Amino acid sequence: MPRDLHPRLLRGFAATAETLHFGRAAERLHVAQQALSRDVRALELALGLRLFDRSTRSVRLTPEGERLLPKVRRLLALHDELLAEQSGHRPLLVDLNNDVTGDDLTAVRLLAAARAARPELELLARFHGGLTAAAAELTAHRLDVSFGRFAGLSAGLRSELAQLPVRFEAMAVFLPLGHRLAALSEVPLSALAGHPVDICAGNPATTEWTALGRRLLDAHGLLAAAPHSPPVGVEEVGHYLARHGEAMLTTTGGPGIPGAVTRPLVDPVPLSLVSLVHRPELRHPGFTALREAVAELGSREGWLRRPPVSWLPAEDAALLEC
Repeated sequence: MPRDLHPRLLRGFAATAETLHFGRAAERLHVAQQALSRDVRALELALGLRLFDRSTRSVRLTPEGERLLPKVRRLLALHDELLAEQSGHRPLLVDLNNDVTGDDLTAVRLLAAARAARPELELLARFHGGLTAAAAELTAHRLDVSFGRFAGLSAGLRSELAQLPVRFEAMAVFLPLGHRLAALSEVPLSALAGHPVDICAGNPATTEWTALGRRLLDAHGLLAAAPHSPPVGVEEVGHYLARHGEAMLTTTGGPGIPGAVTRPLVDPVPLSLVSLVHRPELRHPGFTALREAVAELGSREGWLRRPPVSWLPAEDAALLEC
């Protein structure tokens, strides 16, 4: 039995277990794939266990690997907590994307769950307005975690960041009360024909969301509204909708907007895949708490269970295989 195990070996095992892909795990850790394979093999030799079943087409955890994974996660969490304490209890900076939040929005719920589970930690919310804006802050080390549509970032940004798929959020529209579709309880996508849809094209902080909206509208033969200067805050969104009179793309679970209603989109249900986005090397007990909240809430509520009649771009679906 080994006297000790280097954290690098444990991190290599955990990353491979979470991705079930040596190449993607190596990218997450910013190491060569050969080096990662050597580390995993060294851990297997040190423990006298076979942790993965490998073939040319797939990688799977063995029963021994499945039993080891939660223990390794706990060890790494304690290791990261010790490092955080040595660095002066630095707070974790968590971007919620937008100050227009609701009780069932993913980022809001995860932050609340992590705070409840680890009240001794300091997790500070930030509001950068969109994942595009937040990604620049992440790579500059001025932010630790954000949430949003990872597939909508540029290839350059995606190469510098890591992501964990968290939840399918069903898409909806804000409708001013005078809009012809506001009387419906849900809005079929076909009913939006002839009604331009605001996809936040005037907001440079949310280009990942605008790209998703454009993909949705193009796929269903719908029109995008002209770009407008974006509003900030619930009251301003209400004024904005009243002024422009257009349907505005959003997700369910958000706040009530004065003078407007939120209506889910159906036939099919369009989905936004929300990921937890971070730097690959991030180590912080607050980050561990967020990941544990993702696992707990996601499993309990089926956050990655896709509705049978739904729409999701192929590049987003591919992230679930990473």
